[in-house]
Amino acid sequence: MNKAFTKEVDDADDDDPQLPALPSGGKNYITPQGYARIRAELLELIDNERPKIVEIVHWAASNGDRSENGDYIYGKRRLREIDRRIRFLTKRLEIMEVTDPAVHHGSEQIFFGATVVYVDDKDVQRTVTILGIDEADSSKGQVSWVSPIARTLLKARTGDVLQLVTPAGIVEIEVMDVQYPSPADGSTH
Repeated sequence: MNKAFTKEVDDADDDDPQLPALPSGGKNYITPQGYARIRAELLELIDNERPKIVEIVHWAASNGDRSENGDYIYGKRRLREIDRRIRFLTKRLEIMEVTDPAVHHGSEQIFFGATVVYVDDKDVQRTVTILGIDEADSSKGQVSWVSPIARTLLKARTGDVLQLVTPAGIVEIEVMDVQYPSPADGSTH
């Protein structure tokens, strides 16, 4: 039988998720706000969510037959998910290097944490904020500092014309504006 039609058992549920790759010798940069969000999630899991699930599993186990006990089965599965997420977040926090982009406030050169406005050769204007791997959200116009657009933009200055390599070929982009959060309030100005 062709392997394409066979069902494989997915045991990956019990494995730790793989960490997104960092450039060799690279650091896992993150903003203070991103670090605080990840740390808050870890503490919420450890202090609140995990103890609640442990209590549910303990109660469900005391009800007898565990093989048909939905609360017990679901609780144990959820506990594994929580423990896996705790391990993942703990590993990530250990390798993070907190970098405050506000130190570059007023600079026209692009570094980690910059919000950059650029225009491509078709006059399409885009705005991206260069953030850490663990905090970038593309739906909010945020890109990881290891993404192709961020690597092209890093170290450039307002007015620079750059060559962005894309799957469709090389696109010429021009840096129009560079902004950093204000050191006082953390907002971009």
